[in-house]
Amino acid sequence: MSSPGGTVPHPGDPLRQQLPDGLAVWCTNGPAAAVMWREMLPPGAYDRAARRLRDGSTVVDVGANIGLMSVLCARTRPHVRVIAAEPAPALHACLVRNLAEHAAPGWAAECAAVAEQPGRLRFTYYPEAPGNSGLHADRAADDEITLAFLRNSGVDPEDAAELVEGLHEGVECTVPAVTLSDLLRRYDVPRVDLLKVDVERAELAVLRGIEDCHWPLIHTVVAEVHDVAGRLTAVQDLLDRHGFTLQVHQYPLLAGTGGYELEAVRER
Repeated sequence: MSSPGGTVPHPGDPLRQQLPDGLAVWCTNGPAAAVMWREMLPPGAYDRAARRLRDGSTVVDVGANIGLMSVLCARTRPHVRVIAAEPAPALHACLVRNLAEHAAPGWAAECAAVAEQPGRLRFTYYPEAPGNSGLHADRAADDEITLAFLRNSGVDPEDAAELVEGLHEGVECTVPAVTLSDLLRRYDVPRVDLLKVDVERAELAVLRGIEDCHWPLIHTVVAEVHDVAGRLTAVQDLLDRHGFTLQVHQYPLLAGTGGYELEAVRER
């Protein structure tokens, strides 16, 4: 469905949600926030990346959603600088609140998609599954990934099918887009200690939007990659050409899907 005027409606005040480990955050959907927070916990790639940071490091969080990765980094190293980007206004409102509560002064939260070229792009927001929102949303594919996740979690297949029903009813809108190099210039970033990319099938475009002059500034990349049409290989090849050592993992609950975690580290 589309909203009048092509903009994402604001559903009202963000919700205050307490996560399983006691952390309280602002979100649009409490159960979805709890599921996303599980991805941040050990022994995953996000936790490993956060622990490699030092005080004074800079984190660029692309596809920040409500900012859970930024919050994790700020809790792990309280004096990191966070630059985050999230195009959905409802999620961006929560991102701003969470950074204000948990991040060190100097943070920034851009309400924009990060893409290969600047401009304006079509975006699909899933109110019931905000973590799956994106520029390349595919309701059938997103249903299948979620079904696999639920089955791998031990949910009965019939119950899983019932839970997924209507989950990916999307609101289509148009959002501003910037390149990663635009962001680095805008916020005068001299070094990116951690670049996190979680953009639901748009990860290659994010990396292609990095200009040659900015690649040497980036030292660690953690990305979720949807391996469709050779995208995982293309992302690996691009990072390899720019001098990164790569590791690829699949979160056990995503077994049987094309979803992978990629960690890329440049020697200091």
